[in-house]
Amino acid sequence: MKDPSLRRSFALFRAFLHEQDDPDACYSLLARDAVDQVEAYGGPVVGRTVVDVGGGSGYFTEEFRRRGAHAFLFEPDVRELGQKPPDSAVIADGYLLPLYDSVADVAFSSNVLEHVDDPQTFLSELVRVTRPGGLIYVSFTNWLSPWGGHEWAPWHYFGAEWARARYRRRTGKPAKHTLGENLFAVHIGPTLRQVRARDDVTVVSARSRYWPFLAETVVKAPGIREVATWNLLLVLRRCPP
Repeated sequence: MKDPSLRRSFALFRAFLHEQDDPDACYSLLARDAVDQVEAYGGPVVGRTVVDVGGGSGYFTEEFRRRGAHAFLFEPDVRELGQKPPDSAVIADGYLLPLYDSVADVAFSSNVLEHVDDPQTFLSELVRVTRPGGLIYVSFTNWLSPWGGHEWAPWHYFGAEWARARYRRRTGKPAKHTLGENLFAVHIGPTLRQVRARDDVTVVSARSRYWPFLAETVVKAPGIREVATWNLLLVLRRCPP
C-alpha cells in the first residue's frame, strides 16, 4: 500500500479495531507496513543486521527475517513474548543492551518510547548499537494524541486516574497501563528538540506514522502536532564518530 494514502491508513485503522480479538492479523499488517517504511528510507534489509528493541511477541522480528535480514529481538518483559517467541529472543533492558557498539545496520523500536521513564537514555542506547551510516527507526504514541492513554483513551484528556477508574468500571478489570509506571507522558516538541540537538545522529524524517497525507507537514505545526500527529515516527541516521 502506498505510504501515505487513505487506503493504507484505513487498512491500519481497521486492523487496530481488532487488536484484541485478532492480534495476529493486526500486528502482522503493522509489521509489514513498518518494514516497508524501513526499506523506503534505508533500502532492502536482506543480509542486514536488525536489532528489534521492545518488539513484544516478535511480529516485527519475524517480518525482518522473512525479508532476509538477520534480525534479533530484545524484550525486557518475558510476559510480552507470548507463547512462541522468535528463536534467539533475548530478555534485555533497552537501557543497557547486551551488544557491542555499532553492531546493527538497523535499530528498530515500535511504540516503545512512551513506555520508558527515560526516553533519551533509551534513544542513546539505540544509537550506540547502530553502525555509522545505519538507520534508527523509532515510533511512539505521544501523550496528547487521541490514543495517548492507550486502552483508557481518549478519556486520558480528563486525567489519567479518572480514565483508569472508568476503564475498570466499564470492563470489570484493571487497566494494563499506569501513568508513571509503565506509561509516560512523552511529547513531540521536546522529543524533536532533544533529538535535533544530538551530534551523533541526523534526522532523516520526522513524520506521522499513520497519517494519510502531509505526514511530515503535520509534525511541523507546534501545538497542533501534539494532538493531530497521533503517532510520531523518527527515522534517524547514525553519524560517523
